[in-house]
Amino acid sequence: MIESLNSPHVGRVKALISSRGAKERADTGTFIAEGIQCIKEALLSDNGPLLQSIYVTNAALEKHSNIINQAQCEILVISDDVARAMSDTVTPQGLIAVCTIPQPAMPQVTPSVFSKFVYLSEVQDPGNAGTIIRSADAFGFDAVLISPQSVDVYSPKVVRSTVGSLWHIPVFQGVNLSEVLKWECQFIALDAAADTPLSKVRADRSIVAIFGNEARGLNTSPEILDSKKTITSVRIPMPGNAESLNLSAAASIVMYQLANIPTS
Repeated sequence: MIESLNSPHVGRVKALISSRGAKERADTGTFIAEGIQCIKEALLSDNGPLLQSIYVTNAALEKHSNIINQAQCEILVISDDVARAMSDTVTPQGLIAVCTIPQPAMPQVTPSVFSKFVYLSEVQDPGNAGTIIRSADAFGFDAVLISPQSVDVYSPKVVRSTVGSLWHIPVFQGVNLSEVLKWECQFIALDAAADTPLSKVRADRSIVAIFGNEARGLNTSPEILDSKKTITSVRIPMPGNAESLNLSAAASIVMYQLANIPTS
């Protein structure tokens, strides 16, 4: 059992979840996932992040032994104090996994297949990013594409917010919107001031739903402005009194609609 708070195992995990963890995750190609849900989804997934090792307390091992013992990776028992030191949560579950960041091939857009993608442009809130990934998984999207200036998908808060969906849908970080706009797709962007309601969108090819920064909206750099003629702005009609919706709530509504979009 690992009991020392000075153990290199503790240092390894803390480096990956610290405020400077993005560099450590990029350098090592690994990230931390906490809780039984992520381990369950990892064992079910064929293409998602792989488990490198699992740190588990005796209590968690006793409770979830039927699941943990299925893992084909190193399993290390830790004390409760070590679990707390390794955790990014207030109430640790006593299960911490070191996972490999996957490197999937970029999606191929073909005229014969109707594909659906989400693009996040400079989205900063971990909860929003994780919830959008979860909704994209739920509504059958093919991939989530994320701009270089967005939150790190493999930060602990984003990983928790995906509730395991990170193991089911490909996620690509550091993707410039200008590159995506070269694809033979329809592009829509959410804009509260748009004339076109979401329900009027029709599809004649693959589609990319673009969501901008929580405060500033879509990046208006010259290269994006030059391409905006290819992007259709849409709004979500809101007959109630709320002035606006949280980004992840609005994105989920858009994805639900696109999952049932009429084709022309």
